[in-house]
Amino acid sequence: MESDSAMVAFPLLTTPIESNYRACTIPYRFPSDNPRKATPTEIAWIDLFRNSIPSFKKRAESDTTVVDAPTKAEKFAQRYADILDDIKKDPESHGGPPDCTLLCRLREQVLRELGFRDIFKKVKDEENTKAISLFPEVVRLNDDIEDGGKRLENLVRGIFAGNIFDLGSAQVVLAANDLPSINDVTYPELIEIISKLKDESGKLIGVDTSNLLIANSGNDLPVIDLTRVSQELAYLASDADLVILEGMGRGIETNLYAQFKCDSLKIGMVKHPEVAQFLGGRLYDCVFKYNEVLG
Repeated sequence: MESDSAMVAFPLLTTPIESNYRACTIPYRFPSDNPRKATPTEIAWIDLFRNSIPSFKKRAESDTTVVDAPTKAEKFAQRYADILDDIKKDPESHGGPPDCTLLCRLREQVLRELGFRDIFKKVKDEENTKAISLFPEVVRLNDDIEDGGKRLENLVRGIFAGNIFDLGSAQVVLAANDLPSINDVTYPELIEIISKLKDESGKLIGVDTSNLLIANSGNDLPVIDLTRVSQELAYLASDADLVILEGMGRGIETNLYAQFKCDSLKIGMVKHPEVAQFLGGRLYDCVFKYNEVLG
């Protein structure tokens, strides 16, 4: 798990952070709700996480790095289900009341206690290999689009497809998770991926990477609380002109309404019906939320 002493608040959050920032977008409860009784929203989200257990169990069973993985996967499924049942009975158990950050953290905690460090590694490796092979052609096709507006639209489509990064800026910092969490890329993996994409002169398809920095966010969940990031990321991002949060977990379920001292962009696809309902949209809608800081 992350080191408490090493974590700091993201420096571009508007201050005072305590009154301006809440990581989780969807409120599971309000002050008027009974602290001892789960709200309908809490129950819906607890059920959502409970329904994910079989898929996580299946991934864990096939983890060849863990001795007796099938037995330990069964233990994971039972322990996490018991925890969710406890929270449904008493929202303040297990560090509650629950939100998406707590429910994710408890799941990761159970997995790691049983020795599962990266149950999605196989699928990540397969998808990264495919993406790396496609990267040069994707960039070439995008560069061939002469109309600026259409080129931007194509980039946005590429972001949603998960196959392209825009490396056109001068101060670019790509931040990734410290530890594995579902199929999200980690800091060591991102370094390896970028190294495979560079040519013999150290460029990415003709783009100078001397100002491209890879940072460890310090995070270990599919969502992110920006009051707890690594000192490295805080330092590198302190004078940034634009913050981009990509993915449903970090850009919608958390931080959709986060305010920054600079311009920000939240990008993600809605993959949960509960999120779609909260936003008044549809499943698989794409969110592209740009906030400009004036003055």
